[in-house]
Amino acid sequence: MNSWLIITLLIVLLLISIGMLLGFYWDIKKMTNQLEEIIENFGTNELVRTNTHSKPLNHFITKINRLIYLFKGDQQHKEKREKELKQEITNISHDLRTPLTSIKGFSELLTDPALSEEEKKESLSIIQKKIDNLTMMVDLFYELSQINSSDNQVIMEQQFLDQIVVEAMLMFYDDFEKSKLKIHMDESNISPILADLKATNRIVINIIQNALRYAKSYVTINLMVQDEYVQLSVINDVDGLDQSALHRIFDRTYRLDASRSGGQIGLGLHIVQQLIHKQGGKVVSDIHKNEFRIDVFFRKWD
Repeated sequence: MNSWLIITLLIVLLLISIGMLLGFYWDIKKMTNQLEEIIENFGTNELVRTNTHSKPLNHFITKINRLIYLFKGDQQHKEKREKELKQEITNISHDLRTPLTSIKGFSELLTDPALSEEEKKESLSIIQKKIDNLTMMVDLFYELSQINSSDNQVIMEQQFLDQIVVEAMLMFYDDFEKSKLKIHMDESNISPILADLKATNRIVINIIQNALRYAKSYVTINLMVQDEYVQLSVINDVDGLDQSALHRIFDRTYRLDASRSGGQIGLGLHIVQQLIHKQGGKVVSDIHKNEFRIDVFFRKWD
């Protein structure tokens, strides 16, 4: 009697084991099919699903899905970056073609024997300006490539931001006069900053150039101390910019208004962001009605 009971129990256990193995086999087969579908249709958001109650198998599936999620995210990031790179190349090609076309046109015009001396001087002046623009573009590209280079380390020293801003404004005095912009600058005394001189000069110049390029009628520059930072604020009125564009302000090659770029590429604010972050500071932008504002926060000298 005991022998039959033992045999019966063994048969029951065997059947249960076979059932569990079959269930495990069908789960594996089902998940394999799901994986094949995910591979064939990788653009979908499907993940591997199972009804198994096996904790080790569920843990394994969780890891597989995590791997799929990370891989898909990486692929999407690459696709987005490739799309952005294509757009950047298109923008750069346009920006380089514009001054080159002007140089070609005016240089051909100089061969016209009917051209007066005054007209020749005017054409040469335009050619020179276009060459200056091209030189500036090349310098910006080189500067951008050097920002994160190990050979281009920032030297953090005591700097006087108010003096740097005044010197930069004097550099663009003629440009502001020609643009007939109203300039207001707060020259109140502020604390020195901890910064790299070359990088700080570039930050200030790029922000002033941006305001000079897009301001309609005025530019306001304020300097103030904010906790552990010294804040530089540049405010100007501008057309054609809304809140939805703020997240792209510091993107490479993005321009506030392409029609008013004057042949200038949109690397300026991107370089500002890279340089201030490298110095432990921060930069933010804001739009209120038709007023555009950039705030740069430099670390205060202790």
